[in-house]
Amino acid sequence: MPDIFDEVSEDLRAERAQRMLKKYGGLLVAAAVAVIAATAGWQGWNWYQARENTRVATTYIAALRAADRPPGPERDAARPLLGQVIAEGSSGYRTLARLREAALLADAGDLPGAITRYNQVATDGAADPLLRDLATLHWATRQVDSGDPAMLDARLAPLTRPDHPLRALAAETQALLAIRQGRADAARDILKRLGQDVTAPDGVRGRANGLLAQLGGGATP
Repeated sequence: MPDIFDEVSEDLRAERAQRMLKKYGGLLVAAAVAVIAATAGWQGWNWYQARENTRVATTYIAALRAADRPPGPERDAARPLLGQVIAEGSSGYRTLARLREAALLADAGDLPGAITRYNQVATDGAADPLLRDLATLHWATRQVDSGDPAMLDARLAPLTRPDHPLRALAAETQALLAIRQGRADAARDILKRLGQDVTAPDGVRGRANGLLAQLGGGATP
């Protein structure tokens, strides 16, 4: 008897499944097709993005190679390539390209153009924070001899935090700014700290000691 009941139960389940398939079969097929299409679309988008990233990376590398050439037509080709990366690249590549373009402008004597480009990166909320700070540092150092001292110092101050990777370079720029303003004592204090900072780059420490000697403060051992 249990076998008969089991067979009847299986028949009922099969009949119910057939009815549901007839009623909802079209929807199930459509859903399956949608899932397949979405998966294929996602894979296609990833492939497209990878291809575009590779193309932009290749253009960026070509721009860097051109920028390292001596002044002339080959070096001049760097800016159009950088412009292409800025127009078509991801946020990271755009930021790096704008920084390199700013450096090229400064090297070519277009200091106002370079300062403008650096400031654009420094104030770009979509850019990497460290690259923004790097742009701020360049923005300040490029006009340490001519910019508004109060504005420069205010922009440099956040970069001199003890945990900031650019703190030594930012402090060095502050010292140069103090020298320009005739604040020798303030400059000596900054330079002494830099000269004694074992975590500062060797170049920064060497320059700090050199400037300190010129200011009569004595180089730190």
